[in-house]
Amino acid sequence: MAYVISDACINCAACESECPTSAISEKGDKRVIDPDTCVSCGACAAVCPVEAISEE
Repeated sequence: MAYVISDACINCAACESECPTSAISEKGDKRVIDPDTCVSCGACAAVCPVEAISEE
């Protein structure tokens, strides 16, 4: 199950550098996760300072 980033995202990019599959990219004023690339490792959620990332 892929992770998703909520509207609480502050676009700090902490999650993007932690993603081992490069599934996270910037879109507009927040980050998004490509569900086809995400391996559900949870590394992104662990570093999000505002807890904006959760399992779908």
